[in-house]
Amino acid sequence: MSYEKVAQAKTDIVIGTKQTLKAMKSGEVVEVITADDAEPSMTSKVAALAAQLNILHSRVDSMKELGRACGIEVGAATVAIKQ
Repeated sequence: MSYEKVAQAKTDIVIGTKQTLKAMKSGEVVEVITADDAEPSMTSKVAALAAQLNILHSRVDSMKELGRACGIEVGAATVAIKQ
């Protein structure tokens, strides 16, 4: 499950939509994770760019759980795992 991947890669992650998009464009990302309960306007750009750049895209149910897996107190709509 992607929550565990994020928790294991804590030092090599990017949290947030803007930062994720920037890291994807610079070629630093091997996988992105988006939360299904996040606003589609936030996650759709990440999903589209992931498809365009052939980056693995996983989805999880909860922003809150994704944030917790990242070690933060708030929810996270998108997270990128860096190379």
